[in-house]
Amino acid sequence: MSDIEIRDDRAAGRLEAVADGEVVGRIEYFVLDAPGRALVPVHTIVEPAHEGKGIAGSLARELYALAQREGVTVAPLCPYVVKWAERHPDEAPAAGPELLRAAKDWLKAHPGRF
Repeated sequence: MSDIEIRDDRAAGRLEAVADGEVVGRIEYFVLDAPGRALVPVHTIVEPAHEGKGIAGSLARELYALAQREGVTVAPLCPYVVKWAERHPDEAPAAGPELLRAAKDWLKAHPGRF
């Protein structure tokens, strides 16, 4: 397998890990605009044939790096990203409770999105 390329498909709300032209993993997310701008990861998925290769961690790391480049927060709702952030506090600043509450409210208001 070749190197993994990570690309942001903002329109689709997916951060994708691509190997040999195939999407082998992704974080599905949405952009929250209020009370502050944030990237909100909801699901992390790695194709079974590619599990155990660090793809999910690479996606989480890139999501936080992307947020930092854009000057926004990550408000994780995805259990994997929450755990990854707890293990990497130097790379994953915590989101405030108001932002997390707003992200959960947005998700409830858009039940068909994920």
